Amino acid sequence: MADAAELAETAAGWIATALAEAAASGIATMALAGGSTPQPVYRRLAEPPYAGQVPWDRLEVYFGDERAVPPQHPESNFRTAFESLLGRVPVRRQRVHRMEAEQRDLETAARAYATLLPASLDLLLLGMGADGHIASLFPYAPALTERRRRVLAVTGGEPLIQRLTVTPVVIDATRRVLVLVAGADKAAVVARALEGPYHPALTPGQLARQGTWIMDRAAAGRLTGTPG
Repeated sequence: MADAAELAETAAGWIATALAEAAASGIATMALAGGSTPQPVYRRLAEPPYAGQVPWDRLEVYFGDERAVPPQHPESNFRTAFESLLGRVPVRRQRVHRMEAEQRDLETAARAYATLLPASLDLLLLGMGADGHIASLFPYAPALTERRRRVLAVTGGEPLIQRLTVTPVVIDATRRVLVLVAGADKAAVVARALEGPYHPALTPGQLARQGTWIMDRAAAGRLTGTPG
């Protein structure tokens, strides 16, 4: 992709098609990503022609991670997703399942959210940080080795704060994973994630290596075309 606008256009079209196909036989399920890169994609998805292609009345919406803040907080993934997408399309509000990460007992909140998630999501959207993290799975975090629980309470990021996140169990079970990446500051980690030796403890983005990656030219700048 040449720039942010083209990335948003391509990703919105891809998502609309994926959701339409998933909903052809019933309810489609999607988990949204936080961060800055998905926001232009969400806004484009809420506009014609893509907004008219998504079966919003047959869509269940989840989240891949959330910071331990109230839903109205500026850093809330739910808030940014609502402002850029969910509040602008006719998705049924009772089918939007936010992570209640503002709860005092995050372990209980994690278990409760795990019971809401379907056994297999149709679509999981992920961004990737310059450190290689996806969702709230950060380098060398114990959550990276989780093979049973689907949602965990974790601490990570900058600043270091508490969060809820899906685990590798959810990523592995998802039918389609889309990773969105933008910016030259991500170029080195994109190359490591897609072409480097497989070491997800160092580069958690490798957990989504077999998914679809849509990125701008700057983020793809160090790719050589030789998978690791």
